[in-house]
Amino acid sequence: MDIYEPPSKNAIVLFDGTDLSAWHKKGDEPATWVIEDGILSCNATGNIMTTELFEDCYIHVEFFIPAEGPGNSGVYLQGRYEIQVLSHDYRDMPDVKVCGAIYDVHAPLQQVQQARETWQSFDIIFRAPRMADGEKADNARITVLHNGMIIHNNVDIPGPTGGHLDVDEGTPGPLMLQDHGGNPVSFRNVWAVHL
Repeated sequence: MDIYEPPSKNAIVLFDGTDLSAWHKKGDEPATWVIEDGILSCNATGNIMTTELFEDCYIHVEFFIPAEGPGNSGVYLQGRYEIQVLSHDYRDMPDVKVCGAIYDVHAPLQQVQQARETWQSFDIIFRAPRMADGEKADNARITVLHNGMIIHNNVDIPGPTGGHLDVDEGTPGPLMLQDHGGNPVSFRNVWAVHL
């Protein structure tokens, strides 16, 4: 099954299979992940993040976990809130560290991950924290569809998850893809819509 979903008309295409011009590493160093046959793969050179910054947004990302290695990565909204990417056989009971979990905060409502060597997708609706008088008045909220099935429904995220870029929840932030010690994970067809 191929889950490829073309970008919507108003989308910002963040990775179309050709280059990393929309991405960089921390400190604005050039992103150095590998692109081969239109697919972006982490290579133990560190996390990458978009130049584009986001508040409320819709994110679409497709990922692939190969047969070898634990396939550990993550998709970070605003560089602060991680949706876990993990090989399906690493844990088989729902918990806060399985594929699709909001890392260490919320387990997915159901487990719908596919076998290794299968393209999968996350569709994420992100509502940024609300601020009032310089203080956080309302937490971030996330809805996630994994392979087209709802796994988080408007859940409250009390604060940044592990591995975050910063804790400045009142500012826009990038989409970040995690390079977890060079664990092999690939991505394609990454796009976003500002809401």
